[in-house]
Amino acid sequence: MTVARARTLLGVLLCASTLLNYLDRLSIGIVSVEIRTQFHMTPQDYGNVLSLFFVAYTVMYAGSGWVLDRLGTRRGFALFMAAWSLAQMLHGFAQGIATLAACRFLLGLAEPGAWPGAAKAVAEWLPPPRRALYMGIFNSGTSLGSAAAPVLIAAITISYGWRSAFVVTGLLGIVWLIAWLAFYNPPAQSRWLSPADHASLTQELTPAQPLAHPSRTSLTLFLTRPCLSLTLTRFFTDPVIYFAIFWLPEYLRTSRGFNLAMIRDYAWLPFLAGGLGYIGGGWLSGHLIDKGWNLRRARNAGLFAGAALMPLTMLTPFVPNAALALLTTSFLTIGHGVWVANFQTLPADLYPNHEVGRVMGFSGAGGALGGVVAQLATGWIVTHFSYTPTFLMAGLMHPMCAAFLFRTLRPRDFQP
Repeated sequence: MTVARARTLLGVLLCASTLLNYLDRLSIGIVSVEIRTQFHMTPQDYGNVLSLFFVAYTVMYAGSGWVLDRLGTRRGFALFMAAWSLAQMLHGFAQGIATLAACRFLLGLAEPGAWPGAAKAVAEWLPPPRRALYMGIFNSGTSLGSAAAPVLIAAITISYGWRSAFVVTGLLGIVWLIAWLAFYNPPAQSRWLSPADHASLTQELTPAQPLAHPSRTSLTLFLTRPCLSLTLTRFFTDPVIYFAIFWLPEYLRTSRGFNLAMIRDYAWLPFLAGGLGYIGGGWLSGHLIDKGWNLRRARNAGLFAGAALMPLTMLTPFVPNAALALLTTSFLTIGHGVWVANFQTLPADLYPNHEVGRVMGFSGAGGALGGVVAQLATGWIVTHFSYTPTFLMAGLMHPMCAAFLFRTLRPRDFQP
């Protein structure tokens, strides 16, 4: 297998992992009305159950980077995939609010491992100019999974009931796990590359590798200025896409008159559009680097391009029909996609490879903590007011954080 083919297969597997990750986490939003009816749940109850996912997600996101750094990319990623696939299947056996909440908590413990796992895999196989594109490919799976969920989950639910939807999607993760274990190893250990390809890849990646760095404790690493900046940024920006994932189907059904069949037919459109943002955002910064831009300037261009699209989503509650609401929400998913493709390369741009997993974990924990607060707040706001304040806040977070990162990430922070 050539290096190019190995990287292509890596991109496919990484994209598929986030497709399954978001297919699994989004399932509950597609069938929320059916579950709430069967378990007699209010919107506040639903928000509380979702918040438990993010409590676990917060705790384990910080720890997942440590697990990946200790176990290595291959074994660590496999462990998390196996765990979240099992947790997804257990949803199909929930008997009430308590057991449903327990399943969400277990899912939240397992799913965050995908992000530090992907960041490490990309850092192991790609030089800096190509990392944003591959992180974009990886993150495009979130849009593909979000687009596939309304179609697949609604179709299974209509035919076999909502419990079957969780079991089937969980089993898909086991298929991915087999493929991952068969293929993945770091380049130096890959049995799929010839000795000549090993030498060529080593020569390509060596300039991108940092000089020897002393090992830092996790606390010392967390307290570095770039890591704190990334963590705080994700606290404010990650809840925006979580709002789209968990509340958009609910919004369309309760505020725009959609039924489950309409969710199946149309709710995937904003997420498919978001996939274009992930790929386009990753291509953008790599293209600018090829044109001679330095790493910091190219990443900032991608961040500001994504942030510029976000305010258009504030129009969603004011447009006169559901078709326009889907259009304005698409600006949220596209803008966030452009943003994330560039943002999630920053740990590898700013830190040596042996610290990337932990930095990715710390920043992801910040995003998950923001998700906890946002889910509780969204449930309360929707119950007592409407969706309008949530759409207004969603449109403002990324522009503010783009300006914040521009001021706090300095040129000397980026590795040569």
